[in-house]
Amino acid sequence: MNRLLAALTGVALGLTLAAPAHAHPRPLPIRGADVSSLAKSEAYGGVYRDRDGRRGDALRILEKAGLNYIRLKVWVDPADGYNDKTHVLAIARRAKAAGLKLLVDFHYSDSWADPGKQNKPAAWAALTYDQLKQAVYDHTYDVLNGLRRQGTTADLVQIGNELNGGLLWPDGRYDNWPGMAGLLNSGYDAVKAVSSRTRVVLHLANGGDNGLYRWWFDNAAANGIRYDVIGLSYYPYWHGTFEAFQANLNDIAVRYGKPLILAETAYPFTTVDKDGWENIILSAEPYPGYPATPEGQTAFLRKITEMMRAVPNNLGLGVFYWEATWTGVPGNGWDPADPTSGNGWENQALFDFTNRPLPAMREFGQGR
Repeated sequence: MNRLLAALTGVALGLTLAAPAHAHPRPLPIRGADVSSLAKSEAYGGVYRDRDGRRGDALRILEKAGLNYIRLKVWVDPADGYNDKTHVLAIARRAKAAGLKLLVDFHYSDSWADPGKQNKPAAWAALTYDQLKQAVYDHTYDVLNGLRRQGTTADLVQIGNELNGGLLWPDGRYDNWPGMAGLLNSGYDAVKAVSSRTRVVLHLANGGDNGLYRWWFDNAAANGIRYDVIGLSYYPYWHGTFEAFQANLNDIAVRYGKPLILAETAYPFTTVDKDGWENIILSAEPYPGYPATPEGQTAFLRKITEMMRAVPNNLGLGVFYWEATWTGVPGNGWDPADPTSGNGWENQALFDFTNRPLPAMREFGQGR
């Protein structure tokens, strides 16, 4: 009788507290994809198809699935000529025409900037510190003003990419916080000079490392670094457990009172290689309980979305899936200086090896 009463009580409580069966959780305001590789993919013959196999514009396919933002990186003078101002403006026109908003990610380099390397553009190598600050301002203003003038004003802007150790080494390195502050604030000022409504993001990697985030943003506060949004990278096979990531999200939201975006994340849908360049992630189960299958990728994005929705005070703005369109296209490799390089990432795109959307795209786009 006690077991029956407990069971009935549990059912009653469930009926009282649970949302209606037809209700869905609050969708994240930002459901985005980094598509920085798209222009080069298309130039080298990359094709994208809808669920029925019809060839189409990758941006419109993403939007139809429910995504509402794209992210584009900017290099200063890349060896292959892509991810520069010209290509960013061209993709931005298409994105805005498709109803998508825009995050611009300034690397302040001629190639990848990340925790392990923050190399100055070749053209800036001999500049004094004051000249370097001016170069940051001028480059940032030039790209963003070009976007504004064509009617595609950026909605979010990253000043630097994965800034764990600062930017533009050595002038803005982690052991020179005043130098870093001057460079970051120069970029911030340029953003606001173009559009006061555009929000500035400061972005670190290692999303499960709370000690890193406290150290970095405490120092940012102490040195007067200005920003509007905190960005994180979190790849579960590199950056710690789901629990550590959620704990960090919750802590920094409360500690700093800023909105958060997951600026980069991804997960494999297969272990198979398509372009002859070994995949970066090879494990059949990169994170426990989430196999490298279409179902595992979908479940991963569902979990990530849940974690961002759980951030206190609704400060979890949303998620950007990294390089959703970087399919296995010969010539569209990771190294702008080496046309023979592959990308190692096609098994983590949101398009499968037949160039059709994976189930994770719609799951993510609907924000469930």
